[in-house]
Amino acid sequence: MSRVSLRRLVVVLAATVGVAACGTDAVSPLPVQPAGPSPSTPTPAATATTPAATTSALPVPAGSPSRPPPTGARPVATPPTPTRTRGTPRTTPPPTDATPACQGAVRYDLPLADTEIELLRSLCFATGAVLRIQGIGPGLVTVDRPELVSQQYEAGVVDVRFVRPGTVAVTIPKDGREHTITVVVR
Repeated sequence: MSRVSLRRLVVVLAATVGVAACGTDAVSPLPVQPAGPSPSTPTPAATATTPAATTSALPVPAGSPSRPPPTGARPVATPPTPTRTRGTPRTTPPPTDATPACQGAVRYDLPLADTEIELLRSLCFATGAVLRIQGIGPGLVTVDRPELVSQQYEAGVVDVRFVRPGTVAVTIPKDGREHTITVVVR
């Protein structure tokens, strides 16, 4: 045998001995309820007619001595059936989901050059949403409740982040007129 083969054999044997040594520790068995009669299982007196029939009721346990023998009198529990299937839609969405009338925590882009702002009266968002107004100068967008928003300007873009629930009136000037968008934040 070559030295490389001998070394591999020693490593394999050492690993095998190490793994085999893990299983020799004493392990205490799990607590087991005494096998008594239950309403769903018949009693031995009701099922046995002769004494010979009751002597071989339990099978001989096979396995480690630290594991308790299985009890044949207990039925295997089946998992509970689900109350609703995957295809069933919810009747009402939870408050964190977007509804048809109210959007979630999204970024809503509002390019002033391409938008008829007169048609946009109100919006509804979840907390964390951002109204991004594009094509406007610094300091022109105002809000009536600054404690509910975080506002930022950079390169002709104003980001209004809605940080708390409530109703905020966002005022945007365009063509010499001021337009107010009422934003409901849930």
